[in-house]
Amino acid sequence: MVLNDSNEKGEESLQLELEKKGVFFTTAERFFNWGRSWSLWPFQFGLACCAIEMICSTQARFDISRYGYEVFRSSPRQADVMIIAGTISQKMAPVIETLYHQMPEPKWVIALGSCAVSGGPFFDSYAVVDGADKIIPVDIYIPGCPPRPEALTDGMLKLKEKVNQSGKWKEAVNGK
Repeated sequence: MVLNDSNEKGEESLQLELEKKGVFFTTAERFFNWGRSWSLWPFQFGLACCAIEMICSTQARFDISRYGYEVFRSSPRQADVMIIAGTISQKMAPVIETLYHQMPEPKWVIALGSCAVSGGPFFDSYAVVDGADKIIPVDIYIPGCPPRPEALTDGMLKLKEKVNQSGKWKEAVNGK
């Protein structure tokens, strides 16, 4: 069936009228992504000085909990966002990879700070990994040395937008 412009405008106005009454139309994927984006549980993984800024973001002055991200998990099996904050040494790289694989799908990664993004001032050291993306896939990069707590809040909000638009739950269900 082909809809003309007048019929499409009529459907849009009907949908807006229903939304004013509290009736919304969506797909299951968008519904799950909406719920998931408001309940991201970060896995705290502080490796260096950036971890202090990550911890500060949960305090009253910056209050990341107003967005629903205050439930920092201590176990990777209970988290869906890994925040890598700080310098990644070569010895720590296999541990990060193991913890990443222990997280349930769907999962996301945030690289917090210059060292986690690109190696920071230690980029030419033999003992430092040149960014978290050399080990695991990174979704959000937050530069800075150290980054401000507001930058982590902004990164989490960017991740929320990404989750709302992603189809990762389908990949997790289908095993891809």
